[in-house]
Amino acid sequence: MTDCREQSWLFQDLGRRKVEVDFGGGYLSSDGGGLILRELERHSGLVRDFAGCFVDYRDQRYIEHSVQELVSQRIHGLALGYEDLNDHDHLRLDPIHGLIAGKSDPLGQDRVLERDKGKALAAHSTLNRLELSAEAIDGRYHKIQAQPDQIEGLLIQRGVKAIPRKSAEIVLDFDATDDPLHGSQQGAYFHGYYRHYCYLPLYCFSGNIPLFAKLRDCKRDASDGTVEALQKIVPAIRQRFGKKVRIIVRADSGFAREAIMAWCEENEVFYCLGLARNDRLVELLRTHFEALKAQIKEGQEETPCRSFTEFDYSTLNSWSKARRVIGKAEILSQGDNPRFIVTNLPKDGWTTRTQAARFEAGALYEKFYCARGDMENRIKEQQMDLFADRTSTHWMASNQLRLWFSTFAHLIMSTLQAEVLKGTELESASIGQIRLRLFKIAARLKTSARRIHIELCTAYPLKALFSVVHQRLSALSSPA
Repeated sequence: MTDCREQSWLFQDLGRRKVEVDFGGGYLSSDGGGLILRELERHSGLVRDFAGCFVDYRDQRYIEHSVQELVSQRIHGLALGYEDLNDHDHLRLDPIHGLIAGKSDPLGQDRVLERDKGKALAAHSTLNRLELSAEAIDGRYHKIQAQPDQIEGLLIQRGVKAIPRKSAEIVLDFDATDDPLHGSQQGAYFHGYYRHYCYLPLYCFSGNIPLFAKLRDCKRDASDGTVEALQKIVPAIRQRFGKKVRIIVRADSGFAREAIMAWCEENEVFYCLGLARNDRLVELLRTHFEALKAQIKEGQEETPCRSFTEFDYSTLNSWSKARRVIGKAEILSQGDNPRFIVTNLPKDGWTTRTQAARFEAGALYEKFYCARGDMENRIKEQQMDLFADRTSTHWMASNQLRLWFSTFAHLIMSTLQAEVLKGTELESASIGQIRLRLFKIAARLKTSARRIHIELCTAYPLKALFSVVHQRLSALSSPA
């Protein structure tokens, strides 16, 4: 049977020239820019440390894929846009992916079995065993066992390390979101608000840096586990930045719980949380709404308009003491829109004029609290660009491992933006845009006894940016 690489096909002529097609182009990849991830790993060692959170019970004499190579293949696959394990049955043929994963022979010609030659990376079945081993190891088999506590601790440690070194104030954004389920996964329950079966993962970000990602069933309060997360994150921050660093917890009204606020107050942590409105709170804004409506009637204001006030407030039973509450009286074309936040940030700004201006009622609400909306963009990146919602295995433990894979991929991309892309046109781009513009470059790989030569697409439009990225990576990777 004739090898398809020797065949050629004629297409419609272009003028006097024939258009001939064959499969003689060599080893090609659409992910030539993914080599940037390989260089970044050489500097950070994040994937290496992550792989160190697994215990390998396999007989090392008979394995061809180390834990580090498997973890690298999975995480970098997510960063490059491949969401499913099935994708790796094709990616294992891609020499660029083999190079990124650290394979000594990216062409896969050193594989033991003849059927595996030319396939440098692991198939989906091997990666699936890696993920499923997170549930519970069976003593009859030699498997890889994930260590959840170590992985969670590493995420916090490396996330805190990624925060800029001279930070005097660190804002921790907490939020929960729905992760829709479409099968009989462990812990699948119906959520009345989201109106479908889902998980309810809890996230914590500092800016665009992920610090915490906990997969939970949805049969619980959205804030459940926040205090436990703070008990791990806050000591790690103070260990690196010292006790004088100002830590502020920011979240929506689902996190305005006595346990969270009391813990923050006891541990010298500040908070700025949304507060769900009720009849008592709305009544406290009644005079402000009346004043706004009078000004609109007299032509002094136009819709929409708003005013801010603050007062001490306590619930009837659930709060242990009165706290500072800021209310927004806003009139929209659709009607009144009262909103509230609760905080322990001092209105005098620690007697500092600049801070006092930041913490005035209006500024604190509009410029500080409302900025938490950017965290929702981080969660969208996590789920849409890095596929954190692909929690389709049966076991919650293996789905948690999948969530961590996505979160560590997010941390890699955050590090790339902070240390390499700062000041470039991609500094504030989404992860999807970075992938599309920086990683998706057509490449041809050629090997010889002395070198691996990768030819990138001549028509790539961001050559100058790629050169800058390479220079900065080289500076990062150079010995101290």
